[in-house]
Amino acid sequence: MKRRFAPILKMAGSHHGGERAALEKSRNTHAVMHLEKVPSSRLLSVMTRCVFNAGFNWKVIEAKWPGFEVAFEGFDPGKLAFFGDEMMDRLLADERIVRNGQKIRATLENARFVADVDQKEGGFGRFLASWPETDQLGLLTLLSKRGSRLGGATGQYFLRFAGWDAWIASPDVCAALAREGILDSPAATSKRDLTALQEAINEFHSDSGLPRAQISRLLAMSAG
Repeated sequence: MKRRFAPILKMAGSHHGGERAALEKSRNTHAVMHLEKVPSSRLLSVMTRCVFNAGFNWKVIEAKWPGFEVAFEGFDPGKLAFFGDEMMDRLLADERIVRNGQKIRATLENARFVADVDQKEGGFGRFLASWPETDQLGLLTLLSKRGSRLGGATGQYFLRFAGWDAWIASPDVCAALAREGILDSPAATSKRDLTALQEAINEFHSDSGLPRAQISRLLAMSAG
């Protein structure tokens, strides 16, 4: 039986001033029309910001971000991949950034990942834009395996903030899917749970025509 999204939209509307208001509030402001044209430096910047946001106060990272841009050479993946470990000592001493050694090293490793994709795929944005939106789980798996510290929610937030049409398995999203009988509990950490989440959002997209990122937000809003 095909899953319908209208009851979930109605529930979200009941918590947020009506269906029209819920639709407006849930729009993905990070969406990019032509992701393939976004420079790889900007995508590596977003990736790095998501890595540093994990476990830190986002406002602290935001306040320091201009310093990050300078310290990391504008996030040019070719430059960072070339210098690599030679930059570690300088970055660890740079007060303009959050001096977390593991996350600094992850940024340099991710620069190599992005530079490699640039060379093989004609651009990291082009690579992301060509990946089917029906298979976010496959893309997340690739990011986790080839990138550094891009597993779990970090990879999901990177895709959303980069402009890809991404769902996020937040506690409220998972609570809504558990309410609908799609998940056994309000959490999605196993491959089985994430596959069920992916399939449900694909079905909701097919039914409603709404972007997957917006469906994800409406699911969260329907939880209260």
